[in-house]
Amino acid sequence: MNSLDLMNYWIESSDRDYESMKKNYETKQYTWALFIGHLTLEKLLKAIYAKLNEESPYPPKIHNLNILAEKCNIELDERKTKILMTCNSFNISARYEDYKNEFYERCTEEYTSEQIKNIEEVRTWLKKMLM
Repeated sequence: MNSLDLMNYWIESSDRDYESMKKNYETKQYTWALFIGHLTLEKLLKAIYAKLNEESPYPPKIHNLNILAEKCNIELDERKTKILMTCNSFNISARYEDYKNEFYERCTEEYTSEQIKNIEEVRTWLKKMLM
């Protein structure tokens, strides 16, 4: 795949995940909504990476959003840094048994709603970089 094809692949996959995140939220599957929210942002960062690296467009196989942003030379303000750090915890907390119960208890409707808004804010910001 060339850079443009790979970028479009990541964008389309992110858009599908975004829709899935919203459906999981609507059905009160809060932990999965946030886990998929992390994927939504991860894939957009990988799309940006592909866009910026035409010679070698395949992004690193990592899931840490802050490191991916760094690899894309994206300057994060304090707010976005904190949002991405929080979203990183959704990836780990939803996957590993040690963290699942704590994460499940944290994911109230109020908490999840706030985090979904943060994900949407960052998603909009990242998508502007892809235009």
